[in-house]
Amino acid sequence: MTKKSYQAPATVKVYHGYGHQDNLIVYGHVLAGKPPKASTSNGVLSNIKHLIKVFSVKPIAGVKVRLRWENQFFYSTTAKDGFFKFEWKSTQKITAGWHDVSVDLVNPENKILTTGEGKIFVPEATQYGFISDIDDTVLVSHSASTGKKLRVMFTKNPLSRKTFADVVKFYKLLSLAHTEPRLLNPFFYVSSSEWNLYDDLNVFFKHNQLPKGVFLLNEIKRWYQLLKTGKTKHQGKLIRVARIFEAFPKQRFVLLGDNSQKDPAIYAGIANKYPDRVMAIYIRNVSPKKVGITSSLMKAIKNKAIHTCQFEHTDQAISHAKSIGLIV
Repeated sequence: MTKKSYQAPATVKVYHGYGHQDNLIVYGHVLAGKPPKASTSNGVLSNIKHLIKVFSVKPIAGVKVRLRWENQFFYSTTAKDGFFKFEWKSTQKITAGWHDVSVDLVNPENKILTTGEGKIFVPEATQYGFISDIDDTVLVSHSASTGKKLRVMFTKNPLSRKTFADVVKFYKLLSLAHTEPRLLNPFFYVSSSEWNLYDDLNVFFKHNQLPKGVFLLNEIKRWYQLLKTGKTKHQGKLIRVARIFEAFPKQRFVLLGDNSQKDPAIYAGIANKYPDRVMAIYIRNVSPKKVGITSSLMKAIKNKAIHTCQFEHTDQAISHAKSIGLIV
């Protein structure tokens, strides 16, 4: 990276992080210029232009970034896709809740060029953690049909995209499960969608009043990969879910997904790897032809104490969660 490149305008995007005092994690990207904000236009042409801009971001590789946390400083270098990750231990005791964090883009002399702000969530060890897919679990996306999926992406913006009926009600109830309103349960949204769509997803979640959470998304794609958005390998998502379990060794989790792609297999694998740490698995049946294989995967889970629920309508999942004492 040349000195001239350091002086060019750039943006440090810091995504919501998570952890506890002995293991804090935050991710982000350094991008050239100023990435486009989430679209709120209903016009097809405007949405297409927005998506092209979102997938035309230019990552900056090999630049130095510095995380500021309380009185601690940590340094890293961006990867070839502009991605950075910080993982550290805090020297000060951390209370449960959301905490601010800053990441600076610095030159070789440690002069700050620009700064990104983010937040980290620290839950109580006694709280449930909820790991949820997004597409076709929360957000109507038609992931199994490329044509339908692209049509929705090109014609809808974050304010006009639809959630499944009662999913907001369900997630709000889960956020309050066995905790207090002042400290809602942590949500981790693990999706095959790319980091390109982070701002759009944030607007969608805020607009629909879904629980605030940590997004763990897929690698940034470029404009020529737009038609392949949301497509990732099974192993990548499995690793991201496993990292959450490793980060919170005392937590028990509830897993939420759908059967349009690989969620049932991923969650069954997680349940067998961490048999005492999964409380329940919820799978939305959006693909009728996959109901049988989904049932087989759930029945094959070794720990029979893990509750499983396949449902077509969210009210079925709510009833099940009430029956097992997860929510009231």
